[in-house]
Amino acid sequence: MSTAHRSRKSPRPWCELWEPEAPTCAGREPVVLVGTDDRERHVCPAHAAALWLTEPTYRFSAKTNPDAIGSAMRHAFGGDR
Repeated sequence: MSTAHRSRKSPRPWCELWEPEAPTCAGREPVVLVGTDDRERHVCPAHAAALWLTEPTYRFSAKTNPDAIGSAMRHAFGGDR
């Protein structure tokens, strides 16, 4: 049994675009998008869909699980409703 003090606060979500005042993240699978500059963006499926639709140079990284890509595509094309 550990005696270390644990914070009761929830850990910050892993999505880079998460905003505490207006949480718009959706989906649980982490998505990694890569830009033409090879910079990785770690986002939720909803933000991945928005980024992918507005910036067509983004591509899905091989680090992204196929289920997460499917979830992002459902968000992009309205399949999650």
